[in-house]
Amino acid sequence: MSDRVVVERLAGGVADVRLNRPDKMNALDIAMFEALVEAGTELARDASLRAVVLSGEGRAFSAGLDFSSFQGMAGGGAGGGRNLLAREGAGPANFAQRAAWVWTEVPVPVIAAVHGVAYGGGLQIALGADLRLVAPDARLSVMEVKWGLVPDMSGTQTLRRLVPLDVAKELTFTGRVVSGSEAVALGLATRVADAPRAAALELAAEIAAKSPDAIRAGKRLLDASVRMSVEEGLRLEEQLQRGLIGRPNQIEAVRANLEKRTPTFRDPA
Repeated sequence: MSDRVVVERLAGGVADVRLNRPDKMNALDIAMFEALVEAGTELARDASLRAVVLSGEGRAFSAGLDFSSFQGMAGGGAGGGRNLLAREGAGPANFAQRAAWVWTEVPVPVIAAVHGVAYGGGLQIALGADLRLVAPDARLSVMEVKWGLVPDMSGTQTLRRLVPLDVAKELTFTGRVVSGSEAVALGLATRVADAPRAAALELAAEIAAKSPDAIRAGKRLLDASVRMSVEEGLRLEEQLQRGLIGRPNQIEAVRANLEKRTPTFRDPA
């Protein structure tokens, strides 16, 4: 894997994933796109994984697209000739979209820790996470309109799931910058934290201590709820619950609670 993204495995099954181009405020070049897709794809396959923290090294989460890669977005040959709009494989997303969308495909909770700026593509990566902890003075923007573009890294899908349609439109039409505190008020972020990465790691450890079967089922169920009818959602809820009841990790959760001890869970099959 490129050194553009650093993945460190912590105790308890937590993965600490950091965008690692601090001299450029973690701007997205071809190597960063590739490293994000590779990291997310590998983590999604790991049965021992319990939670992921996604953050940026240095002064920012990510300043968005590195314009030296701009021609590559249209297949113009920058960055070694890679066309970021090309589709690879059978999934719904093209390569640029996968850098953000891949985090929705990780079956465990992904927590983005946002400090400094999260502009354009950087914000779209954070929107691919399940939760966003933001510094109060962080600056976030759906900035693509500034360059005559629309969000094209899955942001139109993830943004619409978080905020009302009129808010999504205002942010997309204006590209205005909002603070971390306003982002929480709008629904763009989960909560404010003075030290978002430390808070995210603490939250990830808390989640990692729960039954991995229940956590994975919960993420799957809630993500599916936005695209299912009520009837389909209730059926999936029943199906997943039936798959949890009486299984070793569910029994261990009950026993550990009754015995007032720390549970020991198995990796999901």
